[in-house]
Amino acid sequence: MITVSRLTKQFKTAPRKEGRFKALRAMLSRDYGIKEAVNDISFSVEKGEFVGYIGPNGAGKSTTIKMLSGILHPTSGEVRIDGLSPHSQRRQVSRRLGVLFGQRTQLWWDLPVRDSFDILAAMYDIAPTVKTLRIKELCALLEMDPFMDTPVRKLSLGQRMRADIAAALLHDPDILFLDEPTIGLDVTAKRNIRAFLRTINLELGKTILLTTHDMDDIEQLCSRVIVINDGRIGFDGTIDSLRDRIGLPTIIRVTYRKEMALPKDDWPMRLTNRTGLTLTVECNRKQIRAMDALRLLENLGEIEDVHMDEPDFEEIIHRVY
Repeated sequence: MITVSRLTKQFKTAPRKEGRFKALRAMLSRDYGIKEAVNDISFSVEKGEFVGYIGPNGAGKSTTIKMLSGILHPTSGEVRIDGLSPHSQRRQVSRRLGVLFGQRTQLWWDLPVRDSFDILAAMYDIAPTVKTLRIKELCALLEMDPFMDTPVRKLSLGQRMRADIAAALLHDPDILFLDEPTIGLDVTAKRNIRAFLRTINLELGKTILLTTHDMDDIEQLCSRVIVINDGRIGFDGTIDSLRDRIGLPTIIRVTYRKEMALPKDDWPMRLTNRTGLTLTVECNRKQIRAMDALRLLENLGEIEDVHMDEPDFEEIIHRVY
């Protein structure tokens, strides 16, 4: 569905001037530098995949999305959306794409949500009967009936985000590009948005590329994650393989019924804390299986309780950055 080949985007940047009249001198200067926002990246996304595209601020995420959707032209490289170029065949590609930038809205600020949908339906030349049915389905899925006749400027952030997602889906695209769709939302609104995105991916087969700083979005929604930093792809694979690559330890806390023995120096795990009858150890799951680790811990004494913590995903991402 999506093919990116050696994609690069460069921007010209004027050097900072100092002293008096610096703004005027910067405006008249012909000097400029080159900022490489995206640098020779390649990847592909298959039909029905839900891919997280993540990285720190300034890594090149939004620039990539804008090139994939045809908003920006690449300096070099090629993008194909279902076999079509979003730059030379933009009209055909736009019918296959739904795009949402979380900090911007495609709805009309002073109009009711329903009127915005009517305008978008006319822009995409959607037949009236199809439009009515689709709006009804989206209202049911996103629970928008209570605010369909409310001006967009009076909506809460969570309501506006639901309306924006519906607007991106109004023409029934096969592919969705979502840039920070849960930014600024409360816990309940995030949960509702995630449930909806999961539904349209699994039940309707929509292909979704998601950029976000919320690691819970990635863990709960994505089957695959691409990490970009300084314009280059640093990782492309599953969340489990990313954990394995970083090698962060699994933490095991064991509470014993009575005084236990202590592990020897040649143990394949690391003892990090002892508090009363509780031991805390770290183990690398690539070197020792969880069951083997528990058997070794059982040899130290009679176990009362066991608690295991997998590596925190946000810490894993920071290690990649």
